[in-house]
Amino acid sequence: MLVTDQDTTAPPTNITLVSAKGFPTWREAQSNLAQAWLARSDFQGKKGQSVWLPNTEGEPDWVAAGCGEAPGIATLATLPFRLAAGTYRLDANLSPAERHQVLLGWGLGAYRFDRYKGDAGREPAHLLTGPADAPARDECEAVALCRNLINTPANDMLPHHLEAAARELATAHDAAIEVTVGDTLLERGFRAIHAVGRASASAPRLIDLRWGSPEAPRVTLVGKGVCFDSGGLDLKTAAGMRLMKKDMGGAAHVLGLAKLIMARRLPVALRVLVPAVENAVAANAFRPGDVLTAYDGTTIEVDNTDAEGRLILCDALALAQEESPDIIIDFATLTGAARVALGTALPAMFATHTDIANAIAAAGEQWEDPVWRMPLHAPYRSLLDSDIADIANAPSSGLGGAITAGLFLQRFVGDAPWVHFDVMAWNERAQPARPKGGEAMGLRAVHAALAERYGAGTG
Repeated sequence: MLVTDQDTTAPPTNITLVSAKGFPTWREAQSNLAQAWLARSDFQGKKGQSVWLPNTEGEPDWVAAGCGEAPGIATLATLPFRLAAGTYRLDANLSPAERHQVLLGWGLGAYRFDRYKGDAGREPAHLLTGPADAPARDECEAVALCRNLINTPANDMLPHHLEAAARELATAHDAAIEVTVGDTLLERGFRAIHAVGRASASAPRLIDLRWGSPEAPRVTLVGKGVCFDSGGLDLKTAAGMRLMKKDMGGAAHVLGLAKLIMARRLPVALRVLVPAVENAVAANAFRPGDVLTAYDGTTIEVDNTDAEGRLILCDALALAQEESPDIIIDFATLTGAARVALGTALPAMFATHTDIANAIAAAGEQWEDPVWRMPLHAPYRSLLDSDIADIANAPSSGLGGAITAGLFLQRFVGDAPWVHFDVMAWNERAQPARPKGGEAMGLRAVHAALAERYGAGTG
């Protein structure tokens, strides 16, 4: 993990970075003993390599880590659990951006979700950071929050638990929070949220968090909070249901992103809307063929109860656009079609404004948090036509499913600039800085783009 001087009193061990290209020259500058150790370990400065090197007495004293062609997130990401427990310090001449990414990789690689482990194993090694490294520490904490929420099983992450997490976040950053629960949703017109979540023992709710100066540009985040998705009466298979604790991944993303925005004190008027439900099966569950009336009065024919995420999002998006925010950004684990198109590691991004989409994509490339823009192909809107209502919640065909889901949501955002992310929110296999399990995808890219658009803040 990343620590500061206040977190440790142990003397740190230096870590030096070595590039593959610069390795031959660097090796020649080392002592004969160190060169012998390098040869025995086959260290060549390649990405992912590391080696202990001796002091003048021949004892292990410092670490060389390979960074391949250039330093980045993967450079130190495996070291928190490969190196012996203790405190280390990065001794390298890096640009601020390079140092940020290298430190971030260490912090992200040090993450483990061990809440339910009787024996959690050893603590990760610590990397010492200074005051200028606060942005990297804040990013690690935001990603950890997102991962923790996703990794938590549904028995401990139902709508009321998600509300508690949002309230804890609001308290930590002096944000205001209002939560509308149960039948009060009907009184306020959030009928779609209520319909999807009413079958659960944990009542559906709409979480509404606000932070920042009302005079600042308005940034509204909306996150899909389906805490478990059985598929409803259109029941999923056992295999399809196995990972559905992660169906609140969109909510986890916007809460993590909000944490980062507030920690860095971006000069925005932040609003976070999370419709939180469990799509359960009971006698009062909503049915295929039902017609729901959304918050803005749109009538929706339910073609499939397993297309529930867009139903709760449409109420929240319709509420969000009433204030004419400068931008609305939503995150959702919405469609398998997006995974078919882009795989599990690349989030699909839909946007109504090309300049905003380009800014987020550029930030993703710069900060190793990639996204890929997909089209809101207008001719596909007819696939959502209903014979008896204004719109259907899903087309009869699954072709272009990520696009039709995006087009469904677009109906509810009005003229507000809008970005929609369809994310997996899960790493199926472990990679450097990306452990298996819940994952933040596009979160850091969006924060970087917002900081570029509105100012980096004073955090």
